[in-house]
Amino acid sequence: MSAINLPYPRVDRPQLAALRLIGTACVAFGVFLSGFVIAEPAPYELWVAFLIGIWFILGLKISRNVAPLLALFLTFNVGGMLSLTQMRDLGANAHLDGPIYIAVSTFLALSSVFYAAIIEDSEKRLKLIFNIWVIAALITASLGILGYFHAFPGAEIFTRYDRAMGAFQDPNVFGPYLVTPTIYLMHGILIGDLKKAPIKGVGLFVLAFGIFLSFSRAAWGLFSFASAMLIFCMLLKHRSNAFRLRILVMSLTAIILMVVLLIVALQFHQVSDLFSTRTQLVQDYDGGHLGRFERHRIGFMLSMERPLGIGPLVFSTLFREDEHNIWLKTLTTYGWLGFLCWVSMICWTIYIGFRNLLKERPWQPYLMIAWIVILGHVGIGNVIDTDHWRHLYMLIGIVWGCGALEQQYQRSLARREAAP
Repeated sequence: MSAINLPYPRVDRPQLAALRLIGTACVAFGVFLSGFVIAEPAPYELWVAFLIGIWFILGLKISRNVAPLLALFLTFNVGGMLSLTQMRDLGANAHLDGPIYIAVSTFLALSSVFYAAIIEDSEKRLKLIFNIWVIAALITASLGILGYFHAFPGAEIFTRYDRAMGAFQDPNVFGPYLVTPTIYLMHGILIGDLKKAPIKGVGLFVLAFGIFLSFSRAAWGLFSFASAMLIFCMLLKHRSNAFRLRILVMSLTAIILMVVLLIVALQFHQVSDLFSTRTQLVQDYDGGHLGRFERHRIGFMLSMERPLGIGPLVFSTLFREDEHNIWLKTLTTYGWLGFLCWVSMICWTIYIGFRNLLKERPWQPYLMIAWIVILGHVGIGNVIDTDHWRHLYMLIGIVWGCGALEQQYQRSLARREAAP
């Protein structure tokens, strides 16, 4: 069943097609804006919030395949609203950020459901979403690279603590944002037309260099994990010896190029000094008194005594730093209710992706890439907060949307088999 039902009975097919085309173009522009989040609320929030409202007014429906995601996210944010009651002096200026934080969380939740619904309506939007994501990533990565090397006056606004961050607020978000389009380009090189490989290779180099210059250990780990998982999944899916040889040759070539480029980059003292610091497994702010890991221990103990949480952004006022752990973050900011909903949503998302990972469908590559990167985000969530990462919610929506497409496919297949 189509997810869009325009309530105007006299709209003819050309008009309907034009409206759908305009709507898809607006979605593409929203995906493009996801690469430019310098301040909150960002243009991305304003534009996508407008889109969500318009699409639902025009009849965008939530199918039973996507409804569980909506229910989990809404309950998750109810937990956040309950945690607001635990904050003292809620009306004081010092605590006005709390309600805004939960409002942004609610918007991001709705954005994930929105992406799932529009993908269920048409799987053709998947290719557009990923292609636009690549364009946005190339632009913001280029800004980060140029900023890191001070290529023009004022370029330092695209860096933070001598780390590239592009058009983002934090290098630790900038780096992971680039991983999905990087893996998408890598997938295109491995299975696509070799004539287009050089162009994709240049894009892959720019994005990989941007990830490296972010000096985010989470981004490095995510990129390494996603690359390895992509090759592993593709070897499972394509079992011909010729294809395996192609993957082996290209992978070895890519590894050699990466090593050579790393050696060249380390010739710059600015790069080598920061690289040697960031490659240390435990940083100064990780260990020691009230370091990252000590805060995790204390925070979990505190959360066991506060079932409603302690309120958004309160943790940093008690321990000087944020939680830097998504599981602890959900407990402190969204309470036990929010924690259970987040864990349930993540597990359900992983199950949907795993169940449909290798099925031969038009949307299979997009599902596989999104699932792999989400799996990586689950890992890095142990050392960083991801509950306000816009691209993560987009990835979750993609997996649920592809899962809904599979359910549609299975129902249509059953109808055809039941027909005389």
